[in-house]
Amino acid sequence: MTTETSATKRIVVVSSGLSTPSSTRQLADRLAGDAVAQLRERGHDVDVQVFELRDLAHDITNHLLMGFAPPKLEAALDAVASADGLIAVTPIFTTSYAGLFKSFIDVIDPQALTDLPVLIGATGGTPRHSLAIDYAIRPLFTYLHATPVTTGVFAATSDWGDGGDGVRSLPERIFRGAKEFADLVERTDRRDLVNDPFALDRPMGHLIGGLAGE
Repeated sequence: MTTETSATKRIVVVSSGLSTPSSTRQLADRLAGDAVAQLRERGHDVDVQVFELRDLAHDITNHLLMGFAPPKLEAALDAVASADGLIAVTPIFTTSYAGLFKSFIDVIDPQALTDLPVLIGATGGTPRHSLAIDYAIRPLFTYLHATPVTTGVFAATSDWGDGGDGVRSLPERIFRGAKEFADLVERTDRRDLVNDPFALDRPMGHLIGGLAGE
């Protein structure tokens, strides 16, 4: 194990589960735990910030309507913009990501996600919803120039059991996704992007009182 530590890696975790307790938050915590363990084993200090989108739901809606982010939402947006990696987990509703999840993505400065490593997680009642990771969630982050890792982790209700059906167990999938994420976070340097002296302090949509792209 290396004894020399590099700059602290900043990981942001976003969970859009609506219930308490939430299997979506549980999956987010498991993904973050494995990713942090991977990075610390390699000698990195890690700072983790977790945001429950249900706590920001009113602020997100107000921002969509008014183009202004209240302090709690602004803190989440700033954290994403300055992160070295993002773990994003959503429940699957009607074959796709939750509306709250998409609304949060909509209020992020599009440039903030450029080259950002993303570990995608999703939860749903049955395994057939797992395809939503690749036909809905992954293209969303790719469109925004983020870098989703190859393995997306889906957890169906039955996956929280012992995994004795011969299918790769949930802990194994979590470990694989977290390892790929840690590999990417370790070799990605977004400091020049985050500290660009010519970048706007706020997205253009904020400066003109609305959202860019409207």
